[in-house]
Amino acid sequence: MKKIVQALLMCFYSATLFAQTPEITLSKDLKITTSCRIKPGVYQLEADSTARIPVCLIEGENITVDFQNAELRGAKEGVLPDQFFGYALVLSGKNITLKNARVQGFKTALYAENVGNLLLENCDFSYNYRPRLLSAREKENESDWLSYHHNDADEWLRYGAGIYLKNCAHATVRGCRITGNQNALLMTGCTDGLVYNNFFHFNSGLGVGLYRSSRNKLMHNRLDWNVRGYSHGIYQRGQDSAGILVYEQSNENTIAYNSATHSGDGLFLWAGQTTMDTGAGGCNDNVIFGNDFSHAPTNGVEVTFSRNRIQGNIIRECTYGIWGGYSFGSRILGNYLADCTTGIAIEHGQNDTIRQNLFQDDSVGIQLWARDQQPADWGYVQHRDTRSRDHSIDRNVFLNVRKPLKISASQNISVNGENLFYDFDVLLETPKTNDSLRFLRNDLYGSAEKIASVWQHPELAASKGLNFGHPDKPENPYAPLDIPFGELHEPDSLTGGMLAVLPDGFPRGRRFILMDEWGPYDFRRPIAVLDTVAGNDYALVLIGPSGDWKVTEMKGVKSISARKGKVPAQLSFQRDPAAKECSIRFEYSSPQMIVTRFGKRIAPGVVYGFEFGVSRNTVPGVGGG
Repeated sequence: MKKIVQALLMCFYSATLFAQTPEITLSKDLKITTSCRIKPGVYQLEADSTARIPVCLIEGENITVDFQNAELRGAKEGVLPDQFFGYALVLSGKNITLKNARVQGFKTALYAENVGNLLLENCDFSYNYRPRLLSAREKENESDWLSYHHNDADEWLRYGAGIYLKNCAHATVRGCRITGNQNALLMTGCTDGLVYNNFFHFNSGLGVGLYRSSRNKLMHNRLDWNVRGYSHGIYQRGQDSAGILVYEQSNENTIAYNSATHSGDGLFLWAGQTTMDTGAGGCNDNVIFGNDFSHAPTNGVEVTFSRNRIQGNIIRECTYGIWGGYSFGSRILGNYLADCTTGIAIEHGQNDTIRQNLFQDDSVGIQLWARDQQPADWGYVQHRDTRSRDHSIDRNVFLNVRKPLKISASQNISVNGENLFYDFDVLLETPKTNDSLRFLRNDLYGSAEKIASVWQHPELAASKGLNFGHPDKPENPYAPLDIPFGELHEPDSLTGGMLAVLPDGFPRGRRFILMDEWGPYDFRRPIAVLDTVAGNDYALVLIGPSGDWKVTEMKGVKSISARKGKVPAQLSFQRDPAAKECSIRFEYSSPQMIVTRFGKRIAPGVVYGFEFGVSRNTVPGVGGG
């Protein structure tokens, strides 16, 4: 009973303090130096276009500002995202809490520098700056490629951000949402931060970016569909977009329990220009654990010129599951790598351990190799050993992997510890001679013909380290995964950390990376997607929230398979070859709210228009606010 009374008194005390906090109205050039609440409402306040002068400056110590879901809008309606400019909120001081803010229509929504113990909670910084993309369905445009290689002079600010943190120690970002930007959260020079339970997805650049930032925890976040440079079945470039970017001497970060699917790279880690010039340092000793990095156009995980632990992750349907160029002393343990072109690829790496991973339905399981020459202008190769050597491939399982091993120009490679190879075409390919390739105590299962072909490889025949199983599937092909890791250090799940996974039934797979000129489609409105073209015959797919559609106008269309129906739907039409342009205009209504690509909310039942169009001189496109 005593505890109940104490809890009630605490609630009463907190409510009293909240009521005593002054409520103010947002205005241009506002400076906040004490705790306050923002009066709810929508504020249309344009930023300064010439300098880093924000609409609102929050400055001081021990300040809490509660926006109470007030919305601050910079750009006027109709202004496109590549024209957004200025800063909405700038924070300076220490022990500052900002919560329940809604900001859109700026180049950078929130900028904080040298703020110790910053807390950002339950804020929405969606629909801020993003450029118009020039890549189209049939061909990418090189100008869309991103470069995050330098940021010592805040070069990243040219790309804009929902949140930009500079030299902020012990910052916490939780329960925030950022979509429809180029970048969600960028951190430079930040240490010991905590980023969790956020939704940073459907942006055209980065979900989270780290630069010279160490000992941070990025955990339990939804970082899906941060992507550009993709056209399904035509090109898959990614253009250096990523769910998570780790750059330039960012060390000892914990990246765990996130969903970073359908992004250019799931995680993109690069040691940095300092390492490339001097050979020193790297982005080292980061723990990458228990994430889903599936459906990346390029790499599920890219980790280069560094030493890291990559463990217990799900990586499916990527071009490369893990790309580890020039990795050294890294541990790749217990990951699930499936449906990839190559599961793990490491060029010029040393002393890496690949242990107890499960490869399934990949074209190549593990590829290790060295090139004949190194770039002459890399300082790294002048200071570091760049041979491909001393790797350990231990107790992995390869199920239906066409070519489990491809090893070339490498030295002292151990393939041992009861790896299991089941149903392969070519067990080992060696395009170039290896020095001391040991192949011991491994189990092979498959057809008698495929097993017999193994003996034709001289390096395998000499090793005498193969155990041939029955052609049928072994009783437990996953048995090697039951062996204890021995060096497992699983990060503690955060108290209150959400299960960051795609909801059941949500679209999954690279075919659902659907790009338009402003970025990835977010499934919050209907669109018409071109499926196939054969001469003048076109097949469309209508996807989006469930609702009713009908055709209201057609130009340059000879015939169409249906004029009304429900989303989702398949639709075909024949184009009039004599017409310069053809287009189909649709009307749609849904029993649920929909959101346009620029963040406008359409109430249930309100008619919404969208279209599909193509001309002789342009590739097909989709329309709709």
